[in-house]
This record gives sequence, C-alpha cells and structure tokens, in this order.
Amino acid sequence: MAVKPMQSLTLGPVIYHWKPEERRDFYARIADEAPVGAVYLGEVICSKRTPYFEGDYPDIIERLERGGKKVVLSSLSEVVLKREREMLAAICETEGHEIEINNTAGLLDVAERPHRVGPLMNIYNDETMRYLAGKGATHFSLPVELPAGVVGEMAKVAKGLGVGVEVQVFGRASLAVSARCYHARAHCRTKDNCQFVCEEDPDGMPLKTVTGQAFLTINGIQTLSHSYVNLVGEIDAMQAMGVSHFRLLPQRVDMVAVAGVFADRVAGRIDAAEASARLDALSMPAPFSNGFWHGQQGRRQFGPKVA
Repeated sequence: MAVKPMQSLTLGPVIYHWKPEERRDFYARIADEAPVGAVYLGEVICSKRTPYFEGDYPDIIERLERGGKKVVLSSLSEVVLKREREMLAAICETEGHEIEINNTAGLLDVAERPHRVGPLMNIYNDETMRYLAGKGATHFSLPVELPAGVVGEMAKVAKGLGVGVEVQVFGRASLAVSARCYHARAHCRTKDNCQFVCEEDPDGMPLKTVTGQAFLTINGIQTLSHSYVNLVGEIDAMQAMGVSHFRLLPQRVDMVAVAGVFADRVAGRIDAAEASARLDALSMPAPFSNGFWHGQQGRRQFGPKVA
C-alpha cells in the first residue's frame, strides 16, 4: 500500500549514471514508500546515458503514478548536439505530463505552453521570473546558491504571479555544467570515448585538494559540492516566505528515510532539532551544508537562526 504523499515535497531527477536495475529498484521503492508528491524524471546531465534506461520510463511512470506520485519530465541542462536538440524537442512535445526545462533552448519547443523551469536555468531575479511566467512558466525551481533574502523576494513575486516556487532542501549543490566532460578527462578518456566511466561513481567522483581535503564532486560534465545541502532547519522560514515546494535531490543514501524526515518537518509533526537528529542518525557519506542560504560560503553549516 502506497504511503500518503506530502504534496509540497518533491524528488528531483537522478543526476548520476546509475545502472538500469538500480534505477528501476530505486523508483519502485520511491513509488511505494516515499511520502513525496511529485517526482522529476529524466536525464539532465548527459544525453549518452539515455539509451540505458529510456525503455524503462513507461513502467517507471506507471509505477510512480500508481503510488500517488505526480511525474514531471525533466530536460537536459546542456544542449549542444543535433541529437540533444531532437531529445529536447521530443520531451517538450510530450502530452500528459508537465515538463521541466533546464536549458533555454527548450523555450522554443514549448512555444509558450505551460511548463516548469528547472534549477539549472539559473533564474536569479524577479524580472526574469516575470518574463518567463509571461511565456508560460507556471513553476520555478530556484538555483541552490540563492540566499534567503533573494528567495524571499522571488517568492513574494511568484505569489503575485500565481506560480509555484521550489527550493532544493537536500542533496549536493550543482555548481556548474560544462561542454567538456571532466569525469572522462580525469580517466584519460575523451568525451566521445568515455566508456561511461561515470557509472563507477554512483554518488559522484570525489575531488580533493593537493593536501587531500575533500573539495568538490564530479558527475560527468557537472561540478557539484562535496557536501549535501541540508535546509531542514530553514523549513519554517521558507514556509513563511511563501516557498511552495521543497526538493530532495537523490543521493546514494536511504532517500525514503530522508523523505520521511522532511515530510514530517514540512507538516510540522517534528521540530528542526528532531529532524536534524534523525538525519544525523542516517550516517551520511558527506557533511551537511547550508551556507548559500545564509549568504556565506556554500560549504559551511550554520544554525537556523544565523542571518
């Protein structure tokens, strides 16, 4: 029996190159056990990975919807090749599911039909939000590096426009994407002959400084934080601002347990201290951080009352 979903809690797309069977098992468990209201599904990092799992999409979608989840299809963040343009166009032409666009090229394909704007579109101010809302955007997932003050202002504008605002509250922060694949280059391979080396790092490839300190994480063409963003202590502030949705980004951890903590926190069934203690008990493979939210270095962790 599927759990009752928390409608404002969402699960972002899997950004890593997980094996097909692992991906299928992951979504089956999410469908049956995770209290999330919406699941973003799609390859957003590397188009070469798509053939490994696109044939599973119909079954995964059916399973998620049977579990009471809304499915939103996410597009690529980097569109360079002809096949990538064709992939983007095909997603934008899909009927029956909402689309999340992560590259401005998709604006041409949706032709002002209703759509969502993903965090990799880098919407940093209310003017851009107003413009895109006028072109059919109904929901904005904001970049993870925005500080609280900016999020608050944009949430206020969003309320006036009647659109949704989503903030990533868990998972590694996406810092950059590039046309080059650093993951392949680190293994002395080219992007075209990468041999899908990223599959060897299902939670990203750790990057250390020359002194051996954990620094960043590499995922194909994407550079991520080493730490996991954790804004469980800032949920009350976000709700007061008018943030409508809270995104969890899949990591190689017990995401059902993570979703349970955040669902209880968003619903007010537990306070920030208990939520933090429950997350700490899950023994994460990386430290937590919330520095961006507080206008500080993103890798740092502050208490919820720090301005």
